[in-house]
Amino acid sequence: MSVACGLECVFCVGFSRWAWKRCTHVGSDDSATWAAATPEEFEPIPRICRVILAVYEPDLRNPKVSPSIGKFDLNPDWVIKRVTYEKTQGRSPPYIVYVDHDHREIVLAIRGLNLAKESDYKILLNNKLGQKMLGGGYVHHGLLESAVWVLNQESETLRGLWEENGREYDLVFAGHSLGSGVAALMAVLVVNTPAMIGGVPRSKIRCFALAPARCMSLNLAVKYADVIFSVILQDDFLPRTATPLEDIFKSIFCLPCLLFLVCLRDTFIPEGRKLRDPRRLYAPGRIYHIVERKFCRCGRFPPEVRTAIPVDGRFEHIVLSSNATSDHAILWIERESEKALQEMREKSAETVVTKAPQEKRMERLNTLEKEHKDALERAVSLNIPHAVSAAEEEEEECNNAEASEPKSKKKNWDEVVEKLFHRSNSGELVLNENVDGTDR
Repeated sequence: MSVACGLECVFCVGFSRWAWKRCTHVGSDDSATWAAATPEEFEPIPRICRVILAVYEPDLRNPKVSPSIGKFDLNPDWVIKRVTYEKTQGRSPPYIVYVDHDHREIVLAIRGLNLAKESDYKILLNNKLGQKMLGGGYVHHGLLESAVWVLNQESETLRGLWEENGREYDLVFAGHSLGSGVAALMAVLVVNTPAMIGGVPRSKIRCFALAPARCMSLNLAVKYADVIFSVILQDDFLPRTATPLEDIFKSIFCLPCLLFLVCLRDTFIPEGRKLRDPRRLYAPGRIYHIVERKFCRCGRFPPEVRTAIPVDGRFEHIVLSSNATSDHAILWIERESEKALQEMREKSAETVVTKAPQEKRMERLNTLEKEHKDALERAVSLNIPHAVSAAEEEEEECNNAEASEPKSKKKNWDEVVEKLFHRSNSGELVLNENVDGTDR
């Protein structure tokens, strides 16, 4: 009897400790050790938020939604193309192609999940663990198919715009929620096959994934951290929702119940087992975490932005928060990112400048490059499946650069994807180890 009572006490104490840790885990804990972002690197994000918001507006000259600055700061005359649900026929969320001549950018922006559209759910649920490999890692099948469809539609448009503007503009893919996964995988495809867009170099390709969906395996998330930038507002549930992504669909309708069950399940899965699972999907690229609330403190505080390329501990736990869904809204992200940028600029202005601005910019660029190399080496040291070292990554970039000249034979993006993997005798999709730059 005494043994049973002792075991019961141990169980109660252990469960109480677990419940306390889970209930007191707040969004800011995920980035507590990260460095603060600089206003120079964070500057594009509020602006890109407003470009994505423009996708929701049927008429930009008479917008229904007012962003934080009071009006949209993009020129309606520079919107080259607007694609609605009727035109995508359920193959992709709506998007716009916009040329920002002020910032020398060609932007393809994609809207987020529409709760009233069945086609969006089909894209999200079109996935099985380990169903699709791309460029050395696993990706979400439905999001990849959507990315391929958009590129098949818009490759010539993007190529033409880039060449018309002297091959000097940056090519930017941006998306929110569901659209963030599509945008991220489009960036991966274009980086791997630059010839398909006229030879755009990797240094001129960027992707901003706002409230990102988990769409790629950990080695890819780290590998493309110099191209893809994810923005997460405090407690947002989507970047933390564990794979398989079918859970997201359920969470929309029964979020409180699912969050608790997911917390319970993921808490007892060892960290090493998660890292060694090549099929487990993650939020892509470098992460910018906007933090505005603190534990046991009421209200919102002036937001701060932390940034890193995390390998282990990469937003693994759902936050039991009443703001888990509201922090996912694009309007809140735009509002808080703009506020955070203003805060950073004010603090930067107050700081005594001891170095020339150009010198400081170069120093920060070197730091970002070093962080990326360190993250690649960290992934290799943790035995992340398919992880590559910094030297191997540089060699692959050289191969892509050599293959950047357009070929006479016109390909579509479905053929490009097929060249990056093959199906084994057992029916599994396996990475093509011998694919070289000329095939791409």
